[in-house]
Amino acid sequence: MDLKQHHITAREDRIPFTQKVAYGMGAIVPIIAISSVNHFTSLYYIIGLGISPILIGYASAIPRVWDAFTDPLVGNLSDNTRSRFGRRIPYVLIGGLLVGITFAMLWMPPAGWGQKAVYAYFLIMLLVFYTAITVFMVPHGALGLEMSNDYHERTRVFAYASFIGNVAAIVSPWLYYIANRPVFKSDVEGIKWVGIAIGLIFFLSAMVCAFVCKESKLEQAEKQKKVKFWESVKITCKNRTFIMMVVIFVLVIVGFQLVMGFNSFIMIYYIFSGSKDLASKWMGWNGTIWAVVAIIGIFPMTWLSSHLGKRRTVMVALIVMTIGNLLKIVCYSREYPWLTFIPTAMLSFGMVIVFTLVNAMNADICDEDELVTGKRREGSYYAVYGWWWKVAASIATVISGYILKTVRYDHNLAQQSDSTLFWLRFWEIGLPAILCLVSVLLLTKYPLTEDRAYEIKELLKKRRLAAIEAESGQKEGA
Repeated sequence: MDLKQHHITAREDRIPFTQKVAYGMGAIVPIIAISSVNHFTSLYYIIGLGISPILIGYASAIPRVWDAFTDPLVGNLSDNTRSRFGRRIPYVLIGGLLVGITFAMLWMPPAGWGQKAVYAYFLIMLLVFYTAITVFMVPHGALGLEMSNDYHERTRVFAYASFIGNVAAIVSPWLYYIANRPVFKSDVEGIKWVGIAIGLIFFLSAMVCAFVCKESKLEQAEKQKKVKFWESVKITCKNRTFIMMVVIFVLVIVGFQLVMGFNSFIMIYYIFSGSKDLASKWMGWNGTIWAVVAIIGIFPMTWLSSHLGKRRTVMVALIVMTIGNLLKIVCYSREYPWLTFIPTAMLSFGMVIVFTLVNAMNADICDEDELVTGKRREGSYYAVYGWWWKVAASIATVISGYILKTVRYDHNLAQQSDSTLFWLRFWEIGLPAILCLVSVLLLTKYPLTEDRAYEIKELLKKRRLAAIEAESGQKEGA
């Protein structure tokens, strides 16, 4: 099969437009929920309520460690579910409802509670919230992995998810600005009401996804034996291609997780000298630019992937991200705050490519796994990938709190010291850039190319046809 043929998607592998849109509606839930929690946590609990950043670091890390166990469990449960509604759809609907409720409750600690009680409330609610995210996100991700058998159609499915999720994300960066409006007594009260509205949107988005999307592997799944949890995890972790993919993308995640939230501190205390109101406006504009570029970036991503393949396209994206982060050295400007738009745009463009194509690459790995094991286990692969990056992100979150302590950040101060502001910028700029470059080097050795993916597809097709013929022969003989 020559390269030109690789770009032609067979009719039977194409996903209807309505299903792609519905799947994208479901993507709104994890994209907005997780980013909003990461963004609001420092603004609400550290700046608003004065909770120690180290305690918040631990509170943010513990649920992700919990996720590291629940994700594979839900993935295996979804793979082994046999219901008339499907393997994935029931969890998408129930999970969406739970995410909506728990997201709203995150920002509702009872008034008058002391810091220890508020901290305990945040930790418990965060555990419940991330459990709900797992119930929704793992089956939703597995659903996307199995929707098409085609190398490029898989990219398009996740491109729709990124496009629609980022259209919704245009509003996300303005949520803190909305919470700061005079109609609310304080930004703390404003975040509570914003949380309720966003929680309702999550449930409605999940409903659309659950009622419109169709599962394509139900018939095949019904014929295969259920795989025990630990057996599934062991098989998944022995896949060398999968482990290499995990390392490549986890390094990128860790790089940015280590400095998660530092940008908000830099905007407030460095660029705008402690003015939360001015900073919130510019954070809003930066977030809007991020979302707009992410939306626009879907189109060149699809073109690049179809011409360069997924591996090379991700390499290009990581290089763009590295350059964009290093440009913050000059773009964090008090005199020209609009310069922050430049690294924002470059990072957004790179990240939408990286975190869209990782799912499409994982789908190809599921084909490779079927070739070896004879089973479809999208839930396990999606979940174990989540296991690795959540453990790494949890460790990075704890370290992030210690970095804040090391640079002597003090929430009681209206303005931070020059030394603190310098080291905040040093870590926020340097760490992600270095780890992105390491991932680029590793990608040069990634083995699952487009040619190999199509070769695997043909082998699986021949195997399925042979199985159908054998089954027909047995019926005729009986």
